[in-house]
Amino acid sequence: VSTSISYRVLPQIKEYERTSTTVTNAYVKPLTGRYLSKLSGRLESIGFTGKLFIMLSSGGVTSVATAAEFPVRIIESGPTAAVIAGQYYGKHFNIPEMFCFDMGGTTAKSCLIQKGVAGVVPTFEVGRVQRFMKGSGLTIQVPVVDLMEIGAGGGSIAKVSKLGTLQVGPESSGADPGPICYGRGGQDPCVTDADLLLGYLDENYFLGGTMKLDKEGARRGVEEKIAKPLGVSFIQAVWGIHDLINETMAAAAKTHIAEKGGNPKIVTISAFGGAGPVHAYGLAKKLGAPRMLIPPNAGVGSAMGFFTAPRAFDLLRSHKVSLNDASFADIEGIFKGLESDASKILQKEASGDTIRFERSLDMRFVGQGSEMNIPVPGGDFARVTPAEVRKFFDDAYERLYGRTYPDSEVEFINFKVRASLPEKLLQLPKVDGKGRTLEKAVKGQRLAYSPISKDFIPFTVYDRYNLFPSAQFPGPAIIEEKESTLIVGEGSHVSVDDYGFLWIDLKEVC
Repeated sequence: VSTSISYRVLPQIKEYERTSTTVTNAYVKPLTGRYLSKLSGRLESIGFTGKLFIMLSSGGVTSVATAAEFPVRIIESGPTAAVIAGQYYGKHFNIPEMFCFDMGGTTAKSCLIQKGVAGVVPTFEVGRVQRFMKGSGLTIQVPVVDLMEIGAGGGSIAKVSKLGTLQVGPESSGADPGPICYGRGGQDPCVTDADLLLGYLDENYFLGGTMKLDKEGARRGVEEKIAKPLGVSFIQAVWGIHDLINETMAAAAKTHIAEKGGNPKIVTISAFGGAGPVHAYGLAKKLGAPRMLIPPNAGVGSAMGFFTAPRAFDLLRSHKVSLNDASFADIEGIFKGLESDASKILQKEASGDTIRFERSLDMRFVGQGSEMNIPVPGGDFARVTPAEVRKFFDDAYERLYGRTYPDSEVEFINFKVRASLPEKLLQLPKVDGKGRTLEKAVKGQRLAYSPISKDFIPFTVYDRYNLFPSAQFPGPAIIEEKESTLIVGEGSHVSVDDYGFLWIDLKEVC
């Protein structure tokens, strides 16, 4: 019989969060266990002799056994992987602020990465009744990369609202039946239908040519369900769908960036997922961002995150005590106990490796209902003074809220440890450009819609696999690879670096 015990799943105060997290873990544990068992067995049957690791929502990877025991910790693993890839790129290229977004068929998940670091928050929600309304779902209290979810994907459905206006999302047709152009029975026009009709997608090169899209079916759907009911032209309808989803993402992105103290005017936009590069240019222009960075194989960019993530695990213990009354020797004992437990988990995966520990405290003013996480240095906590800890808290509180309250008493709530094994840094391969020319990379031209010209104009279409280091060219351009398509408008300039990454300067280069 599968069991989940709260003192193992979430040993902290706050009964509701502890209960909801444990119940969720118990609910998904049998299914996850069976799936991971089948996956492991299948890999063995085809001759795989390596180790299988599973991505955690917090940005680390862990063993199959640990993931099966605590499946509640892997719920956001897919979107998290894209952020971890973006985090690696941010560090590699020394980008101060990068807005990373992963747009697939149903939703877009995004994260602001500052100085190569993505934030981690202690809680998120699942199963929301109102999908994008905070507080309408089930609270899960586990560490998770600070993602923002937007109801925007290639399968987001376009319709006429009850107010008689165009509405796109949050309802989605998903991958099955999917947009009308998939030819799988979908009846509602979707974002991908609009992207196809705008000329951004090639009906004969979707998924590298393995799937032909039904352009005429998409056209009929938009005409009948959007253009005619709204009394607008066909072009206004399809551009409206594309532009509205970009506007939705831009509005949410501005809020997210502002909440993190970022500036959309200096961020570098990095896009992942099948639909991300198609919409990155429009999103960047609405944010006023100066440039974009599109990695190779952007459509499956999450996979790269797995190769850059460390093996890690987070543990915590609750112990509510005021700063003035706390025994720092007892707190050192709590930290040591957490580090010992974390070591046992990680040593199952790689015995002999040196484990790194990061300590932090959840603190608050006495009487407050929410806490702040305060990182503290390693070493014997008994040697730290209460005045030093108070300064850690006051400095962090003032950075976030603009002021602090030095005469108010503060208290400890949770003690946390993140244990990680040494990262095996991924070395990005350099692209061999020998014998390649820009002429060979050009596939031809395609008429696509330009919001600047307000008409269909010729876009030069490039085969990304034939681009090479130092290649440069202006927009308008469409850059195709099997899993995604990048749109670059007029007044922009594309350059290719040694690793095959595309850097798009959104200010016209003379």
